[in-house]
Formats: sequence, structure tokens, C-alpha cells
Amino acid sequence: MELLAHPVRLRIVHALSGGRVMTTSQLCARMPDVSKATVYRHVDLLAAHDILDLAGEQRVRGAVERSYRLRRERAVIDGDTAASASVDDHRRIFAVAMATLLAEFQTYLDSDNADPAGDLVGYRQHAIWLDRDELAALIADLRAVITPRMAHPATTDREPYLLSPILFPLASEPGTTEDAS
Repeated sequence: MELLAHPVRLRIVHALSGGRVMTTSQLCARMPDVSKATVYRHVDLLAAHDILDLAGEQRVRGAVERSYRLRRERAVIDGDTAASASVDDHRRIFAVAMATLLAEFQTYLDSDNADPAGDLVGYRQHAIWLDRDELAALIADLRAVITPRMAHPATTDREPYLLSPILFPLASEPGTTEDAS
């Protein structure tokens, strides 16, 4: 959990999703707001912990350029780990996720080809009322829709999108849930 709960490392994981293979230089170009030294340091750390696999090496101007691929099965926080996290751990991890999301969106908006309307960008929020069974059904439905698409490989006719479903109960004022019927 500590390894993945860092904005730069999470952005590296996003960049390599979908079976993409990238060099550290390509990752640096994808994250122009992060120093090259920082990207290299975090790539090394992810590789040392088997979250990234070395996909190849080639000589470029006398230096060895390495390319990496994501080990998707290692780049997850499993249910048991999430369940054992403290409230403060969840607060910190959520802040990292939001900082990462903001950085990714800012990088997208700063790119030359940013077209939010044309790219069907969305960031709506909806308050919904669910009982425990309806919540479980919603989560199952979302997994059924999202999980197969996570297996899509990167191809020339596919663009990478960042999908960040966020679900948590809203704090309710005392007495409001009883009166909502």
C-alpha cells in the first residue's frame, strides 16, 4: 500500500496500463510537471518491488535505455489490505488519489490536443440513496462493465482514459435518513 500510495508512482502505473511498454524517457515526456530525476527514482523503486518488469534495453548515445511494462497483478491494493487500513490511512490514500487525478487532468488540459468536449470528458457527481443490497448490486454492475475493459491492450486505435469511480457514503445530518421516505 505504501508503495502505490504516491502520486508519481500512481501516474507511472496509469501510464503503463493496458499492456503499454514505455521507456523512462517516454514516461518523463508524459509527466512534464515532474523532474526527470524524480521519475527515474520512482521507476527504479517500482521495478525493485516487481511492480514493473524490464521489457527491454537498448543503447542510445552511449547510455542504456530501459523500457518497462506494468505487472498489473502487483499494482493493486487487495481487499484485505484495504480493510485493515486505518481511517487516517484511507484519508492519506484518498488525498494521494485526488492529487494524482488532478495532476493527470492538468497534464491532459496542458497538452496541445486537449479537447474535453470531443474527448467526452466527464466529471459529474451524483448523490444516490441505496440500501446495502442495492449498493452491492451497483458495485457488481460497475465491475461487470469496467473489468473486461481493463483487459484491453493498448493499440493504435485506442486512446488511454483514466476512469476513477469514487464511492462513499455521504455524512448525513441526524434524523435525515429517517425522514427521507
